[in-house]
Amino acid sequence: MAVIANDLKRGMAVKKDGDIFIVLGTVHRTPGNKRAFVQATFRSLRSGLSSDHRLASDERLDSVNVSREKWEFSYSDNTGYTFMNPENYENMTLTPELVEDVKDFLSENMVCEILFIEGKAVSVEPPASVTLKVVESPEGVRGDSANNVQKTAKLETGLQLQVPLFIKEGEMIKVDTRERKYMGRA
Repeated sequence: MAVIANDLKRGMAVKKDGDIFIVLGTVHRTPGNKRAFVQATFRSLRSGLSSDHRLASDERLDSVNVSREKWEFSYSDNTGYTFMNPENYENMTLTPELVEDVKDFLSENMVCEILFIEGKAVSVEPPASVTLKVVESPEGVRGDSANNVQKTAKLETGLQLQVPLFIKEGEMIKVDTRERKYMGRA
């Protein structure tokens, strides 16, 4: 089945130049007196690298069969990251390279969406926001409260994040997984 470049959406999978790519984002551009085009960011399944592609608005690409399933993160060890299907309790271990972008957000029993292309797991997407515990946070300096002063805090997963001065060790905070930013107390 073919899809037109104008209709590309984030998360779709397409075949181009003998490789399968996941669409990470698209921007439709119309420069002054030139023809409109689509600037798309793809991640190659073969190499794992992201790249930008300029496509004519009406260019046709072959779409690839994609399925998304909800799996629960169980644990990580030296073999990889293990997820469990909550419906049939089947386990699946994914390589550290596949989970690299989201490992800082994974906590036990968290439900993630795993993208499968032709039966093979290719990416893991955590929820839009997660609640994590602050394990290290220096004390805010008294009187240092000018305009939205921030400090670095370390969370239970190892992620380091800028948080407001009033956040203390042991507190639970909400984190935006797409922007990698503090959202508020949980």
